[in-house]
Amino acid sequence: MNSPARPDTRNARLPRPGPTDDRGGVSIMVAILVPALLLLAALVIDGGGQIRALQRADNIAAQAARSAGQAIDIPAAISGGPKRIDPAAATRAATAYLTRAGATGTIQVAADGQSVTVTAAIGYRSLLLGVLGQTSHTVTGHATARILAVN
Repeated sequence: MNSPARPDTRNARLPRPGPTDDRGGVSIMVAILVPALLLLAALVIDGGGQIRALQRADNIAAQAARSAGQAIDIPAAISGGPKRIDPAAATRAATAYLTRAGATGTIQVAADGQSVTVTAAIGYRSLLLGVLGQTSHTVTGHATARILAVN
């Protein structure tokens, strides 16, 4: 039996790159897309974190307003007078809640004593955008509590 003839590859040349050769094209595409995708991921992650911080600030403000709204002028309420928020007691209650929650803020009792508005501020530290200089932000939440008229 004769074995099939094998081509002589000792002097074979590799094909020369032609004008349609795209070697290295993928590297350029990756070099352009990777930083863009990393920036997009940073925006999504830090944007979501900032939204969560904003929701937390709103929740803290709501709870602080609720606790301040419970600080009514007790002697006036017991004697049958109008139910009103005691500004000093409401400010103490809301400030105590803000401090326990790790927030700062402002408390405003309405002139008629029927509502209290709390603004809570908390900090948010960027996870990925810190590389671009956006290290921390302050986000604020707002809430108002009103006295319900119960007869």
